[in-house]
Amino acid sequence: MIPSIKSKLPEVGTTIFTVMSVLAAEHKAINLGQGFPDYPMNEELIALVNKAMKDGYNQYTHMCGLPALRERIAEKIEGLYTTKINPDTEITITPGGTYAIYTALTAILNPGDEAIVFEPAYDSYIPNIEINGGVPVLIPLVYPDYKIDWDLVKKKISPKTKLIMLNTPHNPTGAVLSVDDIKQLQSIVKDTGIFILGDEVYEHLIFDGMKHESMLRYPDLYERSFVCFSFGKVYDCTGWKMGYCVAPAALMKEFRKVHQFNCFSCNTPVQYALTDFLKQKENYLQLGGFLQKKRDYFLNLMQQTRLKPLPSHGSYFQLYSYAGISEENEKDFAIRVTKEYGVAAIPTSVFYKNGEDNKVLRFCFSKNEATLEEAANRLMKL
Repeated sequence: MIPSIKSKLPEVGTTIFTVMSVLAAEHKAINLGQGFPDYPMNEELIALVNKAMKDGYNQYTHMCGLPALRERIAEKIEGLYTTKINPDTEITITPGGTYAIYTALTAILNPGDEAIVFEPAYDSYIPNIEINGGVPVLIPLVYPDYKIDWDLVKKKISPKTKLIMLNTPHNPTGAVLSVDDIKQLQSIVKDTGIFILGDEVYEHLIFDGMKHESMLRYPDLYERSFVCFSFGKVYDCTGWKMGYCVAPAALMKEFRKVHQFNCFSCNTPVQYALTDFLKQKENYLQLGGFLQKKRDYFLNLMQQTRLKPLPSHGSYFQLYSYAGISEENEKDFAIRVTKEYGVAAIPTSVFYKNGEDNKVLRFCFSKNEATLEEAANRLMKL
């Protein structure tokens, strides 16, 4: 008898990002689906990794991450959010932001625990909750601005609520939490045992003079939070899969129990390079302005198309409505646009468990101007 696996994720297949990227390659389409830049990353950072390798930093480093790198991150956090973080007990380096999210959920959740998730949601959230025996409680963001309905959140809180997941700037919509959102959140979690998981991998990709409302900025929120970040999104090196998690010492202790038996240690030469590179604050402080120019450039180009933009104040992404063009469902329309017009995008319906269809596609604008120009030229034919 051949053994078989009873799937822990029976409803999960290949991610839409892989599907659309394969389709884009097959049809020689411009890939504005998956969120990664097509322009070169900083050559100095590459050289620093090369130097670290040649200097012999190629073996395991500390399980929690290179101490000097954690110290540099703590300095950065204090400078940005005026919050003092202990680098020894409150920061762990991880192989990417998605890993940090999974590890935090694994540390928090027990079977039957409820986790509030706002949809559309980054595609790892719900599977991560379910594989840990948790129950996702899904709350739709209010279309078309994708704001949180806090009255509905209050109604969804139950004795089983263990966690609220927050993503700001938001993928896939580009929405950003406001000060009022923070006040509502503070009111809801006060005097409760509810944790917060902050997905803040786009912390520096924020536009229009807006401020990033990090969980690290508010002591009463931070005391119950795991906050996850990505170096890949900051330094245009998504393939390096490097990130980190910040949490109070008691919470981080549990995070590390999971981490040590899953990954144990992350890429050593890259950590040495990042330690040096983080000294140059302008490299992350200017990122919002750099990406806003790309967003605005793409917006201007897309005015010549029949697609209608929805607000985006952060991240790599801009949503566009095609409601005035076709009645096709989002997935079919995205596939047809890839095959017939040579531009790949992501249907926003895949970010909903029930496949909610608002006739909206997600485009990634962190691309060279020539790439964006050619994509817009093709989309003009729609």
